[in-house]
Amino acid sequence: MKIIAAVAAKAKEDFVICPLELDEPRDDELLVKIVATGICHTDLVVRDQILPVPMPVVLGHEGAGIVQKVGRNISHLKPGDKVVLSVGSCGHCEPCATGLQVYCHEHQSLNWTGARTDGTVSLHDGKKDVHSHFFGQSSFANFAVVNKSSVIKVPDDAPLEALGPFACGIMTGAGAVMNSLTPEPGTSIAIFGIGAVGIAAIAAAKVMGCTTIIAVDVQDGRLNLAKEIGATHVVNSKKQDPVKTIYEITAGKGAHYAVECSGLPTVMKDAVNSLQEVGACVLTGVPSSDTPLSLEVMHLLRGRVVRGSIMGDASPSVFIPKLVELFLEGRFPVDKMYQYYPLADINMAIADTHAGTTIKAILTMPH
Repeated sequence: MKIIAAVAAKAKEDFVICPLELDEPRDDELLVKIVATGICHTDLVVRDQILPVPMPVVLGHEGAGIVQKVGRNISHLKPGDKVVLSVGSCGHCEPCATGLQVYCHEHQSLNWTGARTDGTVSLHDGKKDVHSHFFGQSSFANFAVVNKSSVIKVPDDAPLEALGPFACGIMTGAGAVMNSLTPEPGTSIAIFGIGAVGIAAIAAAKVMGCTTIIAVDVQDGRLNLAKEIGATHVVNSKKQDPVKTIYEITAGKGAHYAVECSGLPTVMKDAVNSLQEVGACVLTGVPSSDTPLSLEVMHLLRGRVVRGSIMGDASPSVFIPKLVELFLEGRFPVDKMYQYYPLADINMAIADTHAGTTIKAILTMPH
């Protein structure tokens, strides 16, 4: 079938909107009509080939849409179901069996090769193949053939245009708090970096009952939004020493918990240094693979814990519906950071994101 897609054809160049041919779904795949898709930092670092995926490729991994067709081996979904599309997983390795599909042993082959595991693709530009199945979906398009492991059913009354980012960025920030840290009610938490992941972390901290929620960023606009979402204190780290200020806010003790969302080693160090004794920090920001992080050993020896977290340490099929339910109840207002763009304006959306005028860009699809 003919579809419209945004293609990353060359590294560091604009996406190109063009018609492509999409194959029929195989037995373990679904055809999904994409309603909207979030733009994530991961899409952009792949476009720029900082994280290499073969080109030309259709990216997009925060899709939400409506099932159109299901393969013969799929019985838990049907045409008409509303779905969110998340990370692909094998379903049978040890991490998958223990509810940590985001650490699947076949994560690389299922999500990062720009093809199915057998090397085939579902997208074509005339006689030329276009790489597909990015994170099992390639949802920068108005239709996608999707691996069944990437598809998560959501309620029939769920607003699909708002749910795509729950598949990655929002799941990452919320999961860092709710799964990786699990803070007790009444505790303090500092969130460093108020992008989409940081906003989700703030919303999750409020849901968990944290009573001191400190947002740290360099943009006052983002800090003002953080207060709307649930932050009790904000720190502009261009104007204030964040570690010193956090200790002042917490009566000299430091924060019980910290979440780092920027991927910058200097910010990571500040997040760790802001902890009180026996505190815990989770790192979610992604620097280049060879980036060192220098920490003071004596600071850590006083019972502090530092750990990494990928995609919120979540089981997407369990965690995303929980977040959607919180959203529908009005307790998780992450849509306050959204800005919508038609697919044709993808490059404008990216420019606005880089300029800092948009926190979370969502592409709406032509139908």
